[in-house]
Amino acid sequence: MNKTIEKIDFEKENGLVPVVTQDSTTNEVLMLAYMDKEALELTLKTNFAHYFSRSKQRIWKKGESSNHTQEIQSISVDCDNDTILLKVVQNGVACHTGRKSCFFTDLATNEITTDIEVDTTAAYGVVDTLYHTILEKQNDDPSQSYTAKLLQGKQNSMLKKIVEEAGEFAFAVKDDDTDEIIYEGADLMYHCLVALASKNVSPDRIKQELSRRFGLSGIEEKNSRIEN
Repeated sequence: MNKTIEKIDFEKENGLVPVVTQDSTTNEVLMLAYMDKEALELTLKTNFAHYFSRSKQRIWKKGESSNHTQEIQSISVDCDNDTILLKVVQNGVACHTGRKSCFFTDLATNEITTDIEVDTTAAYGVVDTLYHTILEKQNDDPSQSYTAKLLQGKQNSMLKKIVEEAGEFAFAVKDDDTDEIIYEGADLMYHCLVALASKNVSPDRIKQELSRRFGLSGIEEKNSRIEN
């Protein structure tokens, strides 16, 4: 196993190599992702695809949330030893949108070429689904999409909206208005997700940080940041 891994040149791109994943039966390209050395080791050990997410900054098993896993049939490396090709049995769908492949938009016409096969909202959760929807709207016409307008506009405008929504949420809490708390909380969360998307920071990293703080008192956590 170690000799196999040592063939891969992980040093070219900060310890990561691109991975092209194909359906082993049809050779359809399902997705492009990245692996570091540990992700490749886990893939070889478990025979299920593991990748390194640049937005989440962690290793993830394909299908860890949706159970749409990828069973490895073969692993190849290219002539420069810096790109991996996986051939897999795709259980379920490969794309978080619920499509078989992540490649479903025609570049020339911007048309969607394949239909959604699975509703993945329940599997990924509404926050992650909304985050990915925001990412997909980055290049939309800002005159037709409020999300695109925020992402393509001046950063200060986006930040002012977050401050504005935070103030409205605070007043809703102060007024003890449950309906307004929910409504303004949703507005605030949406605008925060837009800001995260603008920096390509997955909400998963917020979850990781919250998880890290379990068992720490607020005072300990603040002191640790001051010391660092």
